[in-house]
Amino acid sequence: MSSLPILGAAMSLSSFERHRDLMLEKQRDLELQDFVTGEVLKGDWASVAGHAKKLLDGHEGRVGIHGPFWGFTVDAKDPDIREIVKKRLLQGLEVCEAIGGTHMVVHSPYSTWDYNNLDNYETGRATKIELCHLTMTEAVKRAEDIGCELVLENIEDKDPYARIELAESFGSQAVKISIDTGHAHYAHGSTGAPPVDYFIKAAGNNLRHIHLQDADGYADRHWTLGEGTINWPSVFAELGKLDSDPRLIVELRDVSGLPASIANMEALGLAQ
Repeated sequence: MSSLPILGAAMSLSSFERHRDLMLEKQRDLELQDFVTGEVLKGDWASVAGHAKKLLDGHEGRVGIHGPFWGFTVDAKDPDIREIVKKRLLQGLEVCEAIGGTHMVVHSPYSTWDYNNLDNYETGRATKIELCHLTMTEAVKRAEDIGCELVLENIEDKDPYARIELAESFGSQAVKISIDTGHAHYAHGSTGAPPVDYFIKAAGNNLRHIHLQDADGYADRHWTLGEGTINWPSVFAELGKLDSDPRLIVELRDVSGLPASIANMEALGLAQ
């Protein structure tokens, strides 16, 4: 990214209505978070998507969704659970197709336990990837067909490279990397993972999406940018080296902190 980047945001449709002017003034990238639960996806999600299409009239930034994640992982061993996960991923991609979404966030299956134990088994790493393929292959093909990227977001990940290996194993341009700055900072402070900028450096041009939130290295805070202890100059310095044009999505617990997040990064000369 050669020029000062423009921050996008993650929010619900109701929050988008409140922050529509801010989102449209610079045509900021948007991630809708109304479609993360099974209740919505197995219900009348089409009417929610239709409402989204109306609200997005005039918005020219990139649009995507946070995919479903509650109650499951993409490396499910139980074949019956796996079928549910496959269904939810495909339902999320139906939403993307309906609203013109070009990314869907999928949570990483890698845990702190994995970091210490995958190499405790002869085929630990290969088995992990195989289980993810059993779950995700249909979704990957569907994403390819509709021009959407599945971006794998770090959750408990201590090793920034394992998730990259998983993404590359699909051999598809529809599977890329997401980084959540608060999750990486938690892993750095609480489990001994590298700092946030190292996660970005590891991903390189596989990085197509980032959740920007501030935190303290202890918990998943989703604070306004500038209120925690993340070293933002180091984060944006690494982002500035990339050619992959990742979506820079501010993801806060309280969306009312979005204007302050943007202002704080502007004051640091990092983003607008």
